Amino acid sequence: MVPDAYDFWLFDLDGTVVDADWAYTREVFDRVGDRLGREFTDRQAEVLWHGLEGSRDPKLREWGIDPAEFWPAFHAVEDPGTRAEASYVHEDAARLLSSLHEREVPVGVVTHCAEFLADPVVEHLDLTDWFDVFLCCSEETGWKPDPTPVTNAMDALGVDAAVQRGVLLGDGASDVGAAWNAGLDAVHVERHGYGERGRCVRADYRVRSFDDLPRGSDADPDLGVDSAGTGGVEVGDLGS
Repeated sequence: MVPDAYDFWLFDLDGTVVDADWAYTREVFDRVGDRLGREFTDRQAEVLWHGLEGSRDPKLREWGIDPAEFWPAFHAVEDPGTRAEASYVHEDAARLLSSLHEREVPVGVVTHCAEFLADPVVEHLDLTDWFDVFLCCSEETGWKPDPTPVTNAMDALGVDAAVQRGVLLGDGASDVGAAWNAGLDAVHVERHGYGERGRCVRADYRVRSFDDLPRGSDADPDLGVDSAGTGGVEVGDLGS
C-alpha cells in the first residue's frame, strides 16, 4: 500500500493522527469528576478518552453515569488552548501525511472531536496544510459509523467512491464501520495493544503503526496483527 495506491485518503484525528499527554487527560477527568461528584479511575479515563471498549455512551451507562450529564461537563472543563499545548502528532502519521502531501493526494479528516477543540490542536501542531477537508462530526452530520459525515467529506473533496478508490484510517471500530458503510477500505491502527483493548478490530488492514502498512498492490489484508490473548474480534460497527 504505497501512497498512490488510493485516489484519496480520509483520517480520524484523535488517537490516529494526534494524541494528548496523559497528564492532561487525567486532569480533565479529575475536573469532570468534581462536577459530577464522583471519581474516575485511570482505566476509566483511558477507556473513555480512547474509546477502548467500543461506544462510550453504553459504557457510561454501565458505570451509572448519564451521558446527557457527562458530555456537557466534559466539554465545559476542556480548555482548547491547554489541550492544544498538550497535544502531539504521532510520528508514523506525520510520515504518511507528509508523503501524501508531497504527492498532492486528496486528504481529509472526519473526527468526533468538537470543532472548538480540534481547530486549535491542528493550528498549534501546524497541520492545516496537510488536510484539504476537515470535518468535525455533529448532531447535524451524524456520527461514525454513520457514513454521512464521510460522504460529506468526500463531496467536499470532490471525489466519488463509485469511481475512485478511497481509504479511511482510524483507531476505532466506528471508523472502520464508517469506511465500509461509505464504500471505502478501512485501516485500523492499534496504538494501545490488542490485549489492552481486549479484542481485535476487524478491518481491511490492521496495523500497530502506519509504517507497517504494506508496500505493494498485492498485500494481504489484516497484515501485522497479533491477536494472542485477546477476548474476541470486534467487527467494525456497521449501520443497518
